[in-house]
Amino acid sequence: MADGPALSTATLRPRRAVLEMAPYTPPTADREGKLRLDFNENTVGCAPRVVGYLKQLLNESDLAIYPEYRDARSELASFFGVEEQELLLTNGTDEAIQVLVNTYVDAGDDVLLLRPSYAMYRFYAQVAGAAIREVEYRADLSFPLDEFLERVRPSTRVIMLANPNNPTGSGITLPDLERILDRAPQAAVLVDEAYYEFCGVTALDLIKKRPNLFLTRTFSKVYGMAAMRCGCLFSQGSNTQFLRKAQSPYSVNALAVLAARVAVRDQEYVTRYVNEVLAARDLAYDGLRRLGVSFYPSQANFVLFDVGERAVRVRDELRARGILVRDRSYELPGCIRVTIGTRTQVLRFLEELEKLW
Repeated sequence: MADGPALSTATLRPRRAVLEMAPYTPPTADREGKLRLDFNENTVGCAPRVVGYLKQLLNESDLAIYPEYRDARSELASFFGVEEQELLLTNGTDEAIQVLVNTYVDAGDDVLLLRPSYAMYRFYAQVAGAAIREVEYRADLSFPLDEFLERVRPSTRVIMLANPNNPTGSGITLPDLERILDRAPQAAVLVDEAYYEFCGVTALDLIKKRPNLFLTRTFSKVYGMAAMRCGCLFSQGSNTQFLRKAQSPYSVNALAVLAARVAVRDQEYVTRYVNEVLAARDLAYDGLRRLGVSFYPSQANFVLFDVGERAVRVRDELRARGILVRDRSYELPGCIRVTIGTRTQVLRFLEELEKLW
């Protein structure tokens, strides 16, 4: 019998943009049982009524059908004060970013970002093969408005920024945001409001009069549902009709959508948690001052502090004591980011930090 055709051992080569990317590998392993102050999550969990509702709901028929979004879209649009056609449900903010890039960015297109900021803006722009330019935050980590406006080009296709920004904690005012929208009418401008509840500044009301504005919210932070992966992308209906064409039809799972609907009904829980975080943030400021540790005031549920050359060692020693914080010294020399949860959690963090001094 004749031998069959020889099997090829050649490696399938990916696109050049993927080859040139550095892998993004967040340190998510071995977090169980520790005080998790490293990923800006809700540190106490979602509202109890969300868990209770899901326990009552689960049965075989609920899991056997594809998700249906009509009722959820209607309820969430009403909660956020937008029209149904102005809202797109997404698999967390990450998918919102991906859908925006897939809709508006071709290889070589100009994308303008801030540095440092949320890594997924650059990640998805790189996958698309975009020509990425970044504007550095100022030395005091305030928003570099004038520098940013100078870098906007007529060819700029997409602008992505977070308000408040991660990891700096600094924000941008609505008048300054409108200056960016005015300077770049030809660009899709994405404003990521993942931490909106902690600062109270939102551009959502600008959607109706700003055709180049896109805005995201997430259920991963204040709502305590990071594992569910659910978010919303907002823009004018003339934009979302194209965004939907670039999105998988069932990307948001049914349980995440149901949990989101229940979560927004419990605003008492959200308010209570936000108030606790804001009180704990002030406590963190006081404790860091007492230790002589410099820090940057934050409008979010985290604080960036500077320990100089000891950053990696401090992170590792805190981890050994059961407390997780996030090293950011690779982009902001000396800096560590700590998530602010409850006052009790902050006191524990400060107590262990003091032992390292």
